[in-house]
Amino acid sequence: MHIKGRGAQQNPKNRFEQIHIEPDAFDDTEYEEKENYEKNINTVFYKDYSKSIISRNDSKDVGFDYSFNPYRGCEHGCIYCYARPTHEYLGFSSGIDFESKIVVKENAPTLLRKFFNNKNYKPDVIMFSGNTDCYQPVERKLKLTREALKICLEFGNPVSIITKNSLILRDIDVLKEMAGKSLVAVMISITTMNRELTRVMEPRTSLPERRINTIKVLAENKVPVGVNIAPIIPGLNDKEIPSIIEVSAKAGANFAGRTMLRLPYSVKELFLNWINENMPERAGKIVNQIMQIRNGKLNESEFGKRFTGEGELANTINNLFNLSCAKHGLNRSRPQLILNNFRAQRGSQIELF
Repeated sequence: MHIKGRGAQQNPKNRFEQIHIEPDAFDDTEYEEKENYEKNINTVFYKDYSKSIISRNDSKDVGFDYSFNPYRGCEHGCIYCYARPTHEYLGFSSGIDFESKIVVKENAPTLLRKFFNNKNYKPDVIMFSGNTDCYQPVERKLKLTREALKICLEFGNPVSIITKNSLILRDIDVLKEMAGKSLVAVMISITTMNRELTRVMEPRTSLPERRINTIKVLAENKVPVGVNIAPIIPGLNDKEIPSIIEVSAKAGANFAGRTMLRLPYSVKELFLNWINENMPERAGKIVNQIMQIRNGKLNESEFGKRFTGEGELANTINNLFNLSCAKHGLNRSRPQLILNNFRAQRGSQIELF
């Protein structure tokens, strides 16, 4: 049995729950070919009653202090997603639950406005999608990210966005206006240019060519845009680094970033199951190379190492990335977002920082 349109094919045990229910063995008596049977799982949306919308980050190596995440869980279904274990805090699993049970902060724009009007807030860049993608499919209907961007424009607060979804082009009007005031920079995340690999590894994201077109349209509209190769999976997509950098640069990207694969907690189990099912002939080599960049492990949480890896293979991959960027003129400069245009709105008073 295959669960159609999902990256994960099972729900691993929640590390915070004492009881875990194992499903009965699949009864295929009414199907002649069990392996060809596809099951659909509908996405369910839940209301989030949080009193705040901005998360404060204290990690030293992520490059931002504040993040905005209107959705918990992500329907994109990327099998490698490091954010999957956060769903366990809600009583869900990091597997199918993470991509089919989405918690929505319906009052996100209102909470953002309240955050900006707090007298203790000092203007800073806010990362949209610090955890899950703010342009995942349901955003097309709910428009929480769009409304939040309009509020950032209204207050003059700068934003950095990272997404795998071409849906961001819906908001090109807002982004153009923000870019004219140096209030926005965008990173389009590209893991592979292989369509078939995309379909099984990150099933509900935009296809690679659409992401490249997204870079092109953003650049044409003078919105600062870069490419993020994430995650780099040794033995699977590391050889694509030069081609991704080249095609992104030709489309108009001016800067680039990258992150090595991280497999925290139950993501290890999910990824290993996925790779053994989808490419059994290559699984051993890929897992071995992941362990080479993680000092014999499958994950590394230490600051300074978790994004870049360590060891000879990691150095080779990082050098390939840097050389590719240099060849195509990326990272010569980074967009400079302006903080001093921020204006709080408290009562009828407009206060200039």
